[in-house]
Amino acid sequence: MINLPPEWEIICNAAQALEDQYRRKFTPDGHLVGSLGEVIAQKEFDLELLSMSNKGPDAKDKYGNFVQIKLGGIKSSGFDMSKPAEKERLIVMRIKDKKMAELVYDGDANFAWNKGGKIRVKHGGEERTVSFKKLQSL
Repeated sequence: MINLPPEWEIICNAAQALEDQYRRKFTPDGHLVGSLGEVIAQKEFDLELLSMSNKGPDAKDKYGNFVQIKLGGIKSSGFDMSKPAEKERLIVMRIKDKKMAELVYDGDANFAWNKGGKIRVKHGGEERTVSFKKLQSL
């Protein structure tokens, strides 16, 4: 057996508390940052989160538009984006430090999609990488 650092237990306990409070997966293996982005966007942009098993958009706004939500980490340079539906909204945020995130983009998802990198097929759908720098310039 290999001992894990004690901080790992803190992360796991915090993830469980977030799951209990928001009824979303916050597993530290990948859901943590994505789900954090979703609940932040829900609060900040008055969104209705869709089912976690939903393929595609993460939420709907008060106008009925579907919304993709992305949150990147401090060291991330961009994110993978699935091909959006027509009139889909994209909200992209980036973690700045332990306490703050910044809004990088809030706008038309197709416009952002067209500014991304090479299209690739993944999980049966199209994806491309979009950089934070590119989005900030839009």
